[in-house]
Amino acid sequence: MAMADGSLDATPGPVEPRKGFDREAWLMAARPRTLAVAVGPIAVGTAVAAIQGGARLWPALAALLGAMLLQLGSNFANDVYDFEKGADTDERIGPARATQLGLLTPGQMRQGMVAVFAAATLVGVYLIAVAGWPIAAVGIASIIAAMAYTGGPWPFGYHGLGDPMVFLFFGVVAVVGATYVQTLEASTLAFAASIPVGALATATLVVNNVRDRDTDVKAGKRTLAVRLGARGGRLEYVSLVALAYWMLPVCYWAFEQSAWIFLPLATLPRACQLLNRVFHNSDGPTLNEALGGTAQLGMVYSLLFAIGLWL
Repeated sequence: MAMADGSLDATPGPVEPRKGFDREAWLMAARPRTLAVAVGPIAVGTAVAAIQGGARLWPALAALLGAMLLQLGSNFANDVYDFEKGADTDERIGPARATQLGLLTPGQMRQGMVAVFAAATLVGVYLIAVAGWPIAAVGIASIIAAMAYTGGPWPFGYHGLGDPMVFLFFGVVAVVGATYVQTLEASTLAFAASIPVGALATATLVVNNVRDRDTDVKAGKRTLAVRLGARGGRLEYVSLVALAYWMLPVCYWAFEQSAWIFLPLATLPRACQLLNRVFHNSDGPTLNEALGGTAQLGMVYSLLFAIGLWL
């Protein structure tokens, strides 16, 4: 499942794929800015592990690398599958995609996707050796989810299930998994700490889906923003952002954390700016900016949350 890139690129017509390795095309398909989404959950999971006295450098770094590779593979999968299903066309107001522009063929994109998921599997082998076979189940489920988001006979991103799946994999699975590979324990605190992380990751997807609502309707992509309507999608965004900040006092009282846990409140002014933009604007450039801003908000919030937990 890929988190969308918040940049706004020109969208020229299809071009002939170049022969050999086209670095710029692969960089476009990789969407490097989205890889930062993997940082926050691993940081929070590692902070929880530290509280439990079990933070370990190499498993944490392996979890981060694995999460980034899964995000990269998901980006490749979305690039090719959305193009083949007609969701990425010249009417798209978001950043252009490599397959859509003809810079890479669907076959090339599939080869890249397989290579990245193979690399993620190798990282998974190390984590299985460290933390046991439960990690194999998590890894397999993550790869299947990354491909089934827009691919396969019943892509769940096309049936309104993208939001809960992003919450699950970019929140619960990533945070609890990062804690587990370091402590061999899936604690209640890890689950609670995953909620704001997953909420802001899902909020990023919501902006993407509100922006793409018109073209998604034409492609038969029934995201929650399509099902709920533009106003319903915006209310979902508000609810998710509010949930992230509401979890701070919950964690403070329920788990007897120090006042440092309120560090993410420093991001609240930025969150209010983004809420205003998403709720009162519908043009592509503004929503693209809000999408990138929400992704950045999620990362900064998560890093401050991790520091607060650690302190």
